Amino acid sequence: MRVGVLTGGGDCPGLNAVIRAVVRKGIKDYGYEFVGFRDGWRGPLEGDTMPLDRAAVSGILPRGGTILGSSRTNPIKIEGGVERIKDNLAGLGLDALVAIGGEDTLGVARQLSDADVHVVGVPKTIDNDLNATDYTFGFDTAVNIATEAIDRLHTTAESHHRALIVEVMGRHAGWIALHSGMAAGANVILIPERPFDIDEVVAHVESRFKTRYAPIIVVAEGAHPKAGQMELATGERDAFGHVRLGGIGQRLAEEIESRTGKEARSVVLGHVQRGGTPSAFDRVLATRLGVHAIDAVHDKDFGKMVALQGTDIVRVELSAATDKLKTVPVERYQEAEVFFG
Repeated sequence: MRVGVLTGGGDCPGLNAVIRAVVRKGIKDYGYEFVGFRDGWRGPLEGDTMPLDRAAVSGILPRGGTILGSSRTNPIKIEGGVERIKDNLAGLGLDALVAIGGEDTLGVARQLSDADVHVVGVPKTIDNDLNATDYTFGFDTAVNIATEAIDRLHTTAESHHRALIVEVMGRHAGWIALHSGMAAGANVILIPERPFDIDEVVAHVESRFKTRYAPIIVVAEGAHPKAGQMELATGERDAFGHVRLGGIGQRLAEEIESRTGKEARSVVLGHVQRGGTPSAFDRVLATRLGVHAIDAVHDKDFGKMVALQGTDIVRVELSAATDKLKTVPVERYQEAEVFFG
């Protein structure tokens, strides 16, 4: 059997560990051949490939990013895109495809599966917002990076008596903001699931200054105020229709400084959260997901995504993973609220 492998969407630590596990087990246990597609869905769309053998995956376990490259190409929005992919897969003699990605990448995988392409999905996103899996690899590393940054910012904020606003990733779900904010003792955490009241934020900041400690606010990039409170700029859209975000941290800093008279600065962690070597947790999770993905291919159990539920790796329908996003529930946010102020 010949199997294609691709990584799509935003890169994250652990992608190479999945590729390595898929290839190593596929060759050792099943005698499969592998073809890597370059740059996400652009690869199968244009037939752009690279060899994937033992040598290609040797030594990549601790490496961040992806040796296959990635992109936000959306073949569904390209006329004849699905048929082009099917033709290219057939021309390369491929029997199956392992797609490693988040909601957009696996959304395309689901539509290809509906078009009779043999696909198995692997959940990847630092945002941890894919449904039907407790955790996605990349999330743990991103939270650790953000937590370390916030720890460092506490001391400089207190030295200069400033309010520091730390903007982390999280378009629709505030998992990174919630976990890193709780771990690092942030005074306020703002997430997309819960529109914030700027008056309450300012009150928290002022109360913190009264104790002679500098406030730290962690805000997800997709967080937004209650209607009519603040104006936010919107950016251009990508191939999947997502608005380019970024800027809520700076906007909050400006608002806090003008209302309190205290100095406020914003720090955008941005792609730092995506980069670097994966944590031990993410290496293990990514490896387990890769092993189970190639097992699903061997079993011809297509149209599925491998997922972590509890401590077990299970198979779920791609539709279950992509029908809706996994957002932060109210009770989880309320746990963090206990420590605000």
